[in-house]
Amino acid sequence: MHTQYQEFMRKMLLKRYLPSITLLSAFLLAAGVANAQYKISGTVLDNNDKPVRGANVYLENTIDGGTADSMGIFRFTTSEKGNQTIVASEVSHENAGLPIVITGDVSGIVIHMKINKVRDLDVVTITAGSFDASNDKSKTVLKPLDIVTTAGANADVVKAIEMLPGTQQTGADNGLFVRGGDASEASILVDEMVVQNAFFSGPPGVSTRSRFGAFQYQGVSFSSGGYSARYGQALSSVLELTSTDLPDKSTVNLGINMAGIYASGTKKWKNSALDIGGNYNNLTPFYGLATTNFNFFSVPVGGGGNVRYTWKPNKDGIFKATFNSSYTQSGITVPNSFYGIPDTLIRDSVTRKLSQMGQNINFLTKDQYYYSNVSYRQLYKDKYSLYTAASYSLDKTNNTFGDIPIDEQDHRAQFRIEGKDYFTSRLNLMVGGEVQSYGISKNFNDSFKQSFTETQVAGYTELEWTPINLIAFRPGVRYEHSVLLNKDDVAPRLSMAIKTGHHSQISVATGIFYQDADNTYLLAGLRPDFQRSTHYIINWQYSNDNRTLRLEAYYKHYDNLILEHSATPFDPNLYRTITPATSVDNSGYGYAQGLELFYRDKKTVKNLDYWVSYSYIDTKRKYENFPVSATPTFIATNNLSLVGKYFVEKWQTNFSMTYSYASGRPYYNPNTVGDDSRFLSDKAPNYNNLAISVAYLHSFGKWFTVFYLSVDNVTNNHNIFGYRYQYDATGLVTTPIVPALYRSIFFGVNMSLTQFKKDEL
Repeated sequence: MHTQYQEFMRKMLLKRYLPSITLLSAFLLAAGVANAQYKISGTVLDNNDKPVRGANVYLENTIDGGTADSMGIFRFTTSEKGNQTIVASEVSHENAGLPIVITGDVSGIVIHMKINKVRDLDVVTITAGSFDASNDKSKTVLKPLDIVTTAGANADVVKAIEMLPGTQQTGADNGLFVRGGDASEASILVDEMVVQNAFFSGPPGVSTRSRFGAFQYQGVSFSSGGYSARYGQALSSVLELTSTDLPDKSTVNLGINMAGIYASGTKKWKNSALDIGGNYNNLTPFYGLATTNFNFFSVPVGGGGNVRYTWKPNKDGIFKATFNSSYTQSGITVPNSFYGIPDTLIRDSVTRKLSQMGQNINFLTKDQYYYSNVSYRQLYKDKYSLYTAASYSLDKTNNTFGDIPIDEQDHRAQFRIEGKDYFTSRLNLMVGGEVQSYGISKNFNDSFKQSFTETQVAGYTELEWTPINLIAFRPGVRYEHSVLLNKDDVAPRLSMAIKTGHHSQISVATGIFYQDADNTYLLAGLRPDFQRSTHYIINWQYSNDNRTLRLEAYYKHYDNLILEHSATPFDPNLYRTITPATSVDNSGYGYAQGLELFYRDKKTVKNLDYWVSYSYIDTKRKYENFPVSATPTFIATNNLSLVGKYFVEKWQTNFSMTYSYASGRPYYNPNTVGDDSRFLSDKAPNYNNLAISVAYLHSFGKWFTVFYLSVDNVTNNHNIFGYRYQYDATGLVTTPIVPALYRSIFFGVNMSLTQFKKDEL
């Protein structure tokens, strides 16, 4: 029953955070009369007559097939007839096949597979700086189900990643903050395409969800450094998401919770599928029961829809086309960071007008978002693969700060093509290229406008070589050209690993990474050189019998960072405007170094799964408008996450608990002006958060249902992420930076007509 619960949670909780809507009747009417279906069943064994769990079994040149369970048993149905070939494939075994004749149901098939010593799970794999959450059992650390059922993550992929080593608790900020890097240094990709706006738009000082739900994706790969030459324009980190392939069956899903309602539907044909859906969100009931730290004069509301088409033209090819859009609106009363500031900090007419407005201002934001992605992947004769993809996104944000309209429009178009040659099972070569064109335009009160458009062209190649089972190498190089900056760069990368025991290994990685200046400077018309970071990473990992221990150390050197040269005092305002007159160059520098630990145990206690994640970081930098080298305000020296999950079979209920700790972050105290030794030396209180969630599984006729309850910050700890300083008639006034809610309680119900198998996970 544990796996039954897992499968239901996999499909139910996904829908809570992947909102969609459709009409039930549309899918019931669309169901056609099926051809005659024949049942095919048998067993997959290795050359020692042991079952091969997880083997993919299918009829050659069709998409009909199934997966072998823990006993090696497979079952599936097909409408094919006559002479056929049944094939079995699995990552640690050589492919095997048998001829069969289908005139009716066929049972008792036995397929023997030889163990592939090169692909055996004992073969070394490169792990330095990388965490994978996918169906690859040789490298999996977190799966999508882990993301959904982790208390405090709220089924948000990015929030769950923050519970891994190397990341920071975001607090009131959006984005991934990895190993000393700010949010701009982490790139988030879907099917190898960069996502221009990865988080929902919201008011300043209020963190919002990412646009990603866990089960949109069959693979989640997080690299906290030393990542592949396939990607660039990220000084610190890459979070790579791979969307799901063809679904198992047609289904309808419905749900309601304290934030809104949704519904979705999937119609599956023999080798294609169509998903349609949408949602409506309104947080009035939620905020009506909670005490917020801000005045939401316009409670967050919104909605969206999505369409996705998937097609398998053959067993080794997959085509995907996705379109989604959303609209959100919210408004809060925020402290006016510009109120009463000295004339020495006023650099333009907009800042002057803002400084003359009230101490608190109503901020209203309205956001329209559109995203499309098309991709095709094909494997040829198990020797060559080709991948090509294109995407386009458009984000229109209309803000009102007091009576000042501030409009912004972002767009990004991309194209990528990549080929891979599998020379042998030990050697393969990847070659690819991409073109990206993106831009931002801002309009302040129809009187102050800024914009830029950047085009980047890149080519890359990467070799993977395993000369013997104990050693693996992955050298690569990436070339980039920036049209906007008229600059070129060449970025070499190298990763390798060596086994130190039957279940342990050491991995190392190094490389050079480049990135344009922050968009704030490009909007001002400034064109500095690329920024650069160099990574050095080493880790040791032990993994055996559902237990994983991982220790990692790293050093990251920053140079060519953007540095402003100005006689005016440091301005901590994140929303300050850079003007064309600002003097900047690439003389900034910095470093980040640290130690990290990750331990996970799913074996010791039945139905108990827990992990421990700890990070220590020492980092300083002199960049942007820093007067001296200092630790940035988004850095906590120590970060700890304790995650536990326990399933009670008798009650059909899953319990999850997460405790998160972060040491106090630096903040700017203007009383230290003139004393560089005290710059960013003050620290906020330590961060503590305890979250719990409970999910209960029940069936009402054909409707499979889950009731869920989550409580964040159970102890109601008043976490503070720093302080703002404002001016009034008496001088400086201190305001703590706090979350929108100290403690939140969320309840919902999800229902589905989808039936599920006990052995699917």
